[in-house]
Amino acid sequence: MLQSISIRNYAIIDELEINFDSGLNIMTGETGAGKSIILGALGLVLGERADSKVLFDKEAKCLVEATFNVQTDTLKIALESNDLDYETHTVLRREINAAGKSRAFINDTPVTLQLLKSVGALLVNLHSQHETLSLMEAGFQLNTVDIYAGNKQLLAEYQPLFVQYKKHIAALAILEKQQSNANTENDFLLFQLNELREANLQAGEQQQLEDELSTLSNAESIKAALQKAYNLMDENEISVTTLLSEISIETKSIQQFSASLSSLHERIQTLLIEIKDVVRDTEKLNDDISVQPERLMEVNERLIQLHRLCKKHQVINADELIAIMEQLEEKAGKGAHVEKEIEVLKLTILKEESQLLKLAESLHKNRDKSSTGISKKVVELLKKVGMPEGSFVASVKHTTQKQLNDSGFSEVEFLFSANKGIAPQTLKSVASGGELSRLMLCIKSLLADAGELPTMIFDEIDTGISGEVAQRVGLVMKDLSKNHQLICITHLPQIATAGSTHFYIYKDNSKGVTRTRIRKLNGEERIVEIAKMLSGDKLTDAAMANARALIEN
Repeated sequence: MLQSISIRNYAIIDELEINFDSGLNIMTGETGAGKSIILGALGLVLGERADSKVLFDKEAKCLVEATFNVQTDTLKIALESNDLDYETHTVLRREINAAGKSRAFINDTPVTLQLLKSVGALLVNLHSQHETLSLMEAGFQLNTVDIYAGNKQLLAEYQPLFVQYKKHIAALAILEKQQSNANTENDFLLFQLNELREANLQAGEQQQLEDELSTLSNAESIKAALQKAYNLMDENEISVTTLLSEISIETKSIQQFSASLSSLHERIQTLLIEIKDVVRDTEKLNDDISVQPERLMEVNERLIQLHRLCKKHQVINADELIAIMEQLEEKAGKGAHVEKEIEVLKLTILKEESQLLKLAESLHKNRDKSSTGISKKVVELLKKVGMPEGSFVASVKHTTQKQLNDSGFSEVEFLFSANKGIAPQTLKSVASGGELSRLMLCIKSLLADAGELPTMIFDEIDTGISGEVAQRVGLVMKDLSKNHQLICITHLPQIATAGSTHFYIYKDNSKGVTRTRIRKLNGEERIVEIAKMLSGDKLTDAAMANARALIEN
């Protein structure tokens, strides 16, 4: 229940604190005294939008704080899932500074406005003219049936699965588009890839072939030069090898005379050994090189092939062609991977759809089964609120499986008639404002019995009614308040007398500035207020007697 609300610096409220009781709390007062302002402040702490224009003192901040005593698993889950401590006494607080900047708190922990609003919805249900209009919305009607049918657990299974199912369908559409685009390019990609694969490219091959081509193209001149070098180094009468050998003999004979001569001899010996190695290599190179026209043609053709592929793919050498081939192979592999992903995703979607259909069927059966009970109970409640000829039907229909949505495949529609002999029709067609208000009260009474409503606040519940009908509405609210806390702002004495606690809201002009004040009325004060509501400010004995009679009844 809502234990208290503290309001500072809001509209014409400088400072106000209200301590509510369980049961039915009635709030009355003169027009413009601040009843709607109190509701506005409560809306603020429940997450409604803020505006610095509401500040009573433009230099100070506005503060609204509401304390609740609530013990429900739903609230506990909501708080703990957002890393907030769960306490039986939950405090919501809203602050607005002079610049219009707003801050929100739950149990002294800063939170987002969205979280404040979602938690507030678990604590307070506000009935206003705007909410009465929601009675005509398909979502509200379906939710009403689900609460009565006890579909909470089934929906907790169904809805996350449906969200996942829709995500998978969207992902499948993206993959199929990717596959379609890939198929368009696939033939060309495979042609390029096969062409490069058939080329049997080898890393470093092009440079080796270019070196070989240069050698084969100049084989005769290379052999002639090598032969001449070989002869000069070893075959001629006065060759390099012969001369170095003679020099070595001469320096050997004198090496013992000094270290420098010994070093000189060693260097000459090293040269002799090196030249002999060069002679052997020159001879081998000369033997290895031959004029090979066939091989020359083969190498030339291979290089022409590589140069053509390089030009086609706009690269410099065969090594870069290998990199392109690897990229094409990766693309081809991705295409196969996408195809596999599509197959897996399709199977997943079919499995999820099968689960959803089973859950949706269970949801529909529960809804269909409960529709008769809802219709019967609402008709009984309509009689209590002054519509004895009222008829009501909660229509539940089965849609096709293709219309699977976030709540299953049920269509719910409320049909209503306030008059005898007129078949129930859609609410938009037949219900007036006063009838809608009373019908909403009946629906809320139904939901309250299912244990799904928090503190209920009624504003404008008396729209379009008076007299005996108002008294009946008051009795229904009084009955509803036996197990639920209700707060009702009213202008009708018949409803006011149904309350267990009565607050009077008034203006205080004593200090030259209008301020909103509130006080809880005792027994005699309450009789006087009811009498004023009956006859105006001029009290009469008849009005006092009537007020006493209303309260007693």
